Amino acid sequence: MQRDLQGKYVTISTVGENVQAFVPAPLPPSPPIDWTPQLRGKFDEALLALGRLDSVSTLLPDTSLFLYMYVRKEAVLSSMIEGTQSSLSDLLLYELELDPGVPLDDVREVSNYVAALHHGLSRLSEGMPLSLRLVREIHGVLLAKGRGNNLTPGEFRRTQNWIGGSRPGNAAFVPPPPDEMMECLGKLELFLHDLPEVTPVLLKAALAHVQFETIHPFLDGNGRLGRLLITLLLCEQKVLQEPMLYLSLYFKTHRQYYYELLNSVRTTGDWEAWLDFFAEAVIVTASQAVETAQQLLAQAHRDHDRIGSLGRAAASVLQVHRVLMERPLVTSNWLVEKTGLTPATVNKALGHLERLGIVKELTAKKRNRLFSYVQYIKTLDRGTELSEVQV
Repeated sequence: MQRDLQGKYVTISTVGENVQAFVPAPLPPSPPIDWTPQLRGKFDEALLALGRLDSVSTLLPDTSLFLYMYVRKEAVLSSMIEGTQSSLSDLLLYELELDPGVPLDDVREVSNYVAALHHGLSRLSEGMPLSLRLVREIHGVLLAKGRGNNLTPGEFRRTQNWIGGSRPGNAAFVPPPPDEMMECLGKLELFLHDLPEVTPVLLKAALAHVQFETIHPFLDGNGRLGRLLITLLLCEQKVLQEPMLYLSLYFKTHRQYYYELLNSVRTTGDWEAWLDFFAEAVIVTASQAVETAQQLLAQAHRDHDRIGSLGRAAASVLQVHRVLMERPLVTSNWLVEKTGLTPATVNKALGHLERLGIVKELTAKKRNRLFSYVQYIKTLDRGTELSEVQV
């Protein structure tokens, strides 16, 4: 549906020039969403896909083993959209306090994302609502160290920012000025709390994401936080028991169209086109997550059966294998610490796993050797390739 401009332009003077900044109208959209049969069907399909995804967490023998790596995959993808060059393996090396082989600021940025998500989920579990206060807290963790830590972490901006271009005058988009921004944020918070009206949670997540990106309330980290909010909202509203939906890969793959839709919402009010895209993103992403979980589970079962053929050695090898399901890139010393087994037992277990083709040694060191659970990482790595073509 074509609507009028979804807000207003205000003239501001910044960096020695007058520019037009956009101030969005509060949610929900007016006139209301035009729920065509096609769009309604798409949202129904998206909710079914979320239900299937949520059921996976009850089927997995230990959800934490899957989540540990899946959360890190999302952190890599979300940060990659912002231009970082860190891979999943780089992040795992960094967490082992080893040289990741890429700029440290890149991998710190990804590590911060993981910490920010965990902080948000922890606070929600304590009963704190998804609010401006929690958004500031999460942002503080997101920019706690590395690149951006000098850009007022945990504080809403007090100066004008812009998107694209070298200055506001040639920017692709100029968000609302600070004096209007806080009112916009206040109304967004009310919308999250079902004021002025109750909004279904998936629709709420879709609308709120656009609004947050349009307000752009921080000097840095808006994109990453805007993507985090989708998952946090679904978890807060119990649509998902575990944080298993991440749309960054879909947004990354369709990045140009994603930006075009955000702009189209602001200028023409075509919320329906955005909602169709968002629902498709949920369907595709949730289905991929279910498939990935099933593949990892099948891989673990196959390897478990092969390990079982080792006889008396199987018990200690299975202990090492279980740890590798959580962290598929580890040092031998780390395995000793994590399993409580002796160094000799761990090294024998790794020898068995190498001969079975389950793990591969990545170093030639005699001490603190580095091992990779190759197929496990390969399955998780799909979509995080730095050379992936943008659509």
